[in-house]
Amino acid sequence: MAEALTLENCDLDCGTNNRNHHTGDVGCSKLVVRRGQAFDIKLQFSPRGYEEGVDQLTLFAQTGPCPSEDFGTEAKMKVSDSLEEGDWSAAISSVDGDNLVLSIISPPDARIGKYVLSLETSTGTEENSCNLGEFFLLFNPWCPEDAVYMENEAERTEYVVTQHGIIFQGTKDSITTVPWNFGQFEDYILEASLEVLDKNPKFAEDSTTDCTQRNDPVYISRVVSAMVNCNDDSGILYGRWDNCYDDGVSPMSWIGSVDILRRWRKFGCQAVRYGQCWVFAAVACSVLRCLGIPARVISNYNSAHDTNSNLVIEQYLDDQGKKQKKTRDMIWNFHCWVEAWMNRLDLPEGYDGWQVVDPTPQEKSDGVYCCGPAPVLAVKEGDLAINYDVPFVFAEVNADVVYYVEQKDGTVRQTKYTSQVGQKISTKAVGNDGREDITHNYKYPEGSEDERRVFDKANQQVVVPRVQREDAPHAIDMKIKVSEKMDKGSDFDVFALIRNNTAEDRECRLQFCARPTSYTGEVGPECGKKDLPSFSLEANAEKSVPLRILYEKYGSSLTQDNMIKVVALLNDKTTKDILLAIRDIHVKNPDIKVRVLGEPKQQNKMVAEISMKNPLSEPLSGCSFTVEGAGLTEGLVVKDLDCSVESGQDAKVRVDLMPQLSGLRKLAVDFESDHLKGVKGYKNVIIAPLPK
Repeated sequence: MAEALTLENCDLDCGTNNRNHHTGDVGCSKLVVRRGQAFDIKLQFSPRGYEEGVDQLTLFAQTGPCPSEDFGTEAKMKVSDSLEEGDWSAAISSVDGDNLVLSIISPPDARIGKYVLSLETSTGTEENSCNLGEFFLLFNPWCPEDAVYMENEAERTEYVVTQHGIIFQGTKDSITTVPWNFGQFEDYILEASLEVLDKNPKFAEDSTTDCTQRNDPVYISRVVSAMVNCNDDSGILYGRWDNCYDDGVSPMSWIGSVDILRRWRKFGCQAVRYGQCWVFAAVACSVLRCLGIPARVISNYNSAHDTNSNLVIEQYLDDQGKKQKKTRDMIWNFHCWVEAWMNRLDLPEGYDGWQVVDPTPQEKSDGVYCCGPAPVLAVKEGDLAINYDVPFVFAEVNADVVYYVEQKDGTVRQTKYTSQVGQKISTKAVGNDGREDITHNYKYPEGSEDERRVFDKANQQVVVPRVQREDAPHAIDMKIKVSEKMDKGSDFDVFALIRNNTAEDRECRLQFCARPTSYTGEVGPECGKKDLPSFSLEANAEKSVPLRILYEKYGSSLTQDNMIKVVALLNDKTTKDILLAIRDIHVKNPDIKVRVLGEPKQQNKMVAEISMKNPLSEPLSGCSFTVEGAGLTEGLVVKDLDCSVESGQDAKVRVDLMPQLSGLRKLAVDFESDHLKGVKGYKNVIIAPLPK
């Protein structure tokens, strides 16, 4: 009888397998593979090698706290001559003396997660078993049978593999860019992403059922949506919008997800302070990409928050044009969420593709602060009954907005109706830092037959209040125009352009006011005001009324959003009509300049010279630059300046870089000081690989 087969060594060949499975940026310290695709391991036996017909080999792959074949969390694979695709399977790839190479494949609907791999050998009556190690199994957008399969290679690269990106902020008239380090392959991010699943309350309630559902991207994305905020659970981020962030990190200061996820995991899954919508979305995007689900961050301008689900956003103003506290519905200058790519096997045919997943805690869904996945196509078609949370997303991009002005005598009049919600819906373009406008994915063109058809369909599913549509032309038109150059630290003008479309002169009163505002619409004290009690408009003529906005007035009360809300209220004394014009303007931060010195190649020292000119009339103190870039830096690099920066002078630092990864990399930069915060910049660097 042959002596027992004893394993001497097991090589999971992490480097080769990871490269083949598009997880090479993880490195060689752990095996990270994708479901539905084979990977090889190398076994060495002693004192003899494997003998066909004598030795029987069986592999076991187990995940979760209670592995079970019945629940899909345990697989038993008898090693054979060939792989059987569609199921867990193992086969001999080659035999060379004492060395044996095995190929292993998982089904394309396997449960994702951390697996323990073990081997059982049988030689006659002799049996041995041993632990071969651990591996991580992810979704596979390269596998046609996987529910997250994405056909286009450039899109797979952008939405799964690329570790950096751009998030769009500002206003629809002044779109700004924020660099972001998603860092899904950075150290400990995979472990943190899986811990997100294990800290999910559904796992605590029933770990067996929870792990069983981890083959479904719909289930996973819904869990991630709930777990990125901490409202109901041990979630990652604590949301705050009141401009008081001294006991944490301002949402505007973050430039990446890596530090957030590492902090959350390091400190026992205590919520990281603080996040706002783009931070929630970016962290969710990192987790989804890390787990293998294609994802991208979306910015929706003039985004509605419909608190009573009637598809109408009602805004109440006083006779000075200031929003009243009884207003609960909101219009955000922009709102960010995530789109995740997947098949919707839980829905009727036709709703596959991009799905809205929104982790910002706004309204509850099935009793939990989460949102989605909502098929983008269902939003576009007004199919409000489709799971999940389509009505809420539909309102964000389609709700009508009605403004009411309350007079001093207590009477309330509708003064403005607009359908300008859901504008310039944007995401980073594939393969470059440009902006791709995807508004057409969410809605048909305004005024088209399809747009009316969809809105009529939606109206049949909700109770919509009666509002006065503005179809007839106005006797008087008014809009707000801004200056070309509105830099922080400078004074500038805004203008009320008023046109009398009638053949007779009109006497009016104009109230023109500016207040700093947050991107969610909360306003601060006045920073500019003009009241013209008696204002003449000549027949068929246009008049421009300027309003000077001074830095000495807005500087101290400007929030880190750098936005000012300008409101013009015109009372026509002849008709008693009230005309309203509103515009949010974005005050531009200074540019950050980044210059990289040295040859850009792997494991070659480089230096980044970073500078920014102080545009303010006062000196800046407490200055610091924070730098981050997957494959370029070891986590965050913080450089403090030991002296103040005078007006017109440059803040400068040098940062050493040692690139570990080749290809296109993005160095993201944030600047903070006492008077200037959340200033962003970045530099793209192409790193050459090491010679083979």
